[in-house]
Amino acid sequence: MDISVIVPVYGCRAALNELHRRLTESLLKITNDYEIILVNDFCPQNSWEVIEEICEKDKKVVGIELSRNFGQIYAICAGLDKSQGDWVVVMDCDLQDRPEEIINLYNKAQEGYDVVFARRAVRKDSGLKILISKMFYSIYSFATDTKYDPAICNFSIVKRKVVDVYCSMRESHRAYVAYIKWLGFKQTSIDVEHNDRHEGKSSYNFKKRMKMAMEILVSQSDKVLRFTVLLGFIITILSLLGALGLIINYFISNTLSGWTSTIVVLCFFGGIIEMSIGLVGIYVGNIFMQSKGRPLYVIRTIRNGKNK
Repeated sequence: MDISVIVPVYGCRAALNELHRRLTESLLKITNDYEIILVNDFCPQNSWEVIEEICEKDKKVVGIELSRNFGQIYAICAGLDKSQGDWVVVMDCDLQDRPEEIINLYNKAQEGYDVVFARRAVRKDSGLKILISKMFYSIYSFATDTKYDPAICNFSIVKRKVVDVYCSMRESHRAYVAYIKWLGFKQTSIDVEHNDRHEGKSSYNFKKRMKMAMEILVSQSDKVLRFTVLLGFIITILSLLGALGLIINYFISNTLSGWTSTIVVLCFFGGIIEMSIGLVGIYVGNIFMQSKGRPLYVIRTIRNGKNK
């Protein structure tokens, strides 16, 4: 198998037939030996019906139905685990990622690269979404001591040896781009055209994005934990200086500060302590979830594929 294309499917039923048509046209310009893997992440629009119809018409399409909604990253992982191509493309199903760009990614990879990311030079997203993305990747870059470009997305082409190593890492909290970048190998990116969504809007609302950001942040770095230690040290020094100032003030003026300032200080320190304990709890909780050893996803049905 020359090329596998992994597409997690959620909330874009109307785009699937057009996606299949354009993918087929684009891939045939490269090779006749390819597969398209559509992973239904328990889409509420019942996209599985459309996927089954496409699988019936085209045996090069593999349909995977997950038993429930596990999330985009895990749907991608399911597709990668089942893929057989020497090169593997990951893209979204809403046609914001243009299938016609695959040939450009492939040609760039032939220059000797193991990973080629698509860089959305001009994004067709809302200003708020772009701002949140930039803020998150700025914090994430600081926490992981690496530099991430918020214009880079999941849309990419990756060599089989990179995919195999990625699939061997079974952490519960995972991020496709972050993990691929962490692996190293020879990587680059190219600018691609970014289209408007074919229908509807993204299911990733602000709450989901913040939850995902926190999970990725605490699972990829302990710098946040070390920051609380530094914060505690700074507050301790300031407290000692404050206490020294109160002692000096007492001997000079023979007076003590009122209760209001005392209560404010106690509340402040109480909040810091609660925050620190909660942060440690998040890290311990991640260890607990990982120690269970549960599968990252559960497959209900496969069409045109092997149950490997």
